[in-house]
Amino acid sequence: MKKLIIKLFVASAVLVGSLEACTGLQVKTKDDAYISGRTLEFGIFLPTSAISVPRGYTFVGQTPSGRNGKKFVSKYASVGVIIGNNEVILDGINEKGLSCGMFYLPGGYTTYSTTTSKNKQKTMSASDFNQWILSRFATVDEVKKAVDAGEVVLSKVLTEGFPPSVQPFHFLISDKSGKSLVVESIDAKLKTYNNPLGVLTNAPTFDWHMTNVKNYISLSPNNVKPLVINGKEFKQLGQGSGMHGLPGDYSPPSRFIRAVAFSATAIPEVNAQKGVYQVFHLLNNFDIPVGIARETHKGVIYSDYTMLTTVRDSKNLKFYYKTYADQTIKMIDLNAINKNVKTIKKLSTMSKQTYVDISKKLY
Repeated sequence: MKKLIIKLFVASAVLVGSLEACTGLQVKTKDDAYISGRTLEFGIFLPTSAISVPRGYTFVGQTPSGRNGKKFVSKYASVGVIIGNNEVILDGINEKGLSCGMFYLPGGYTTYSTTTSKNKQKTMSASDFNQWILSRFATVDEVKKAVDAGEVVLSKVLTEGFPPSVQPFHFLISDKSGKSLVVESIDAKLKTYNNPLGVLTNAPTFDWHMTNVKNYISLSPNNVKPLVINGKEFKQLGQGSGMHGLPGDYSPPSRFIRAVAFSATAIPEVNAQKGVYQVFHLLNNFDIPVGIARETHKGVIYSDYTMLTTVRDSKNLKFYYKTYADQTIKMIDLNAINKNVKTIKKLSTMSKQTYVDISKKLY
């Protein structure tokens, strides 16, 4: 089994640029809660666990020579999900309502720094960076200030739990006020973008996606009015004519446009709890079943699919998730966990859903 997993990882390292299709978006509810969420896709199975990280927990950034880079201590407790045994959160939320998620940015757009004796004390891996944000900051403005000031350097490090190649990530950060920020490592330097849409997918870079939105400004949630030509009236064939032309494929540019269209036109729910369900429903539009997006390598089919969907309530400090194998929504309440324990707590997300037989209720 171990040899098979290694072979799959090696093969997926070749295909990974086109076999990772995460989508993130955000909505606001009528009670001023910002609810954000994302999907996590990959071309091979990645074991995930739910995790809680307490205050006061010490991390040391990973460099090519080991965990001897930037040292930081958790100022804030956080919860989220991890991959494999890599005990840093890839997607989660902290006790101040700040959320952060890692998204793929393949295609040669992402380049990390070279670790040197001069920058080693600032260095960490891309996955460490996500945890650093959740552990140390309360707002998007704080994150932007620290990143722009050069407080951290991202190094070329193999990410535990992923295939054996340096993984290209960019990051979507959102806070309780609704502000969002994208961070990308371009030309070995961290670049920040204010993100008024709260949306992110994958390649190309975020600024390209924002320009591409201009190609779709005619989209509307409202149906098109009838058209009269030479006295003949032509009406829409059915509901949804205002969204005619919305791209429907699973490429990153198309998913970005759909995420903008769906989140921007969503009718605000009355409260955060209903907003959570709304975001899950919106993200269902990006759910990729096994086989829809795939590639073949040496006779083996690798199919991108939605392994995990997460939603974060920044107002009530709750983290929700569901998996491909279990569509039952699980919730972690940051208000209910012990934030001052000494150790990280983990729980596998690998549950399996069963159906409910209601036949006897119809007797």
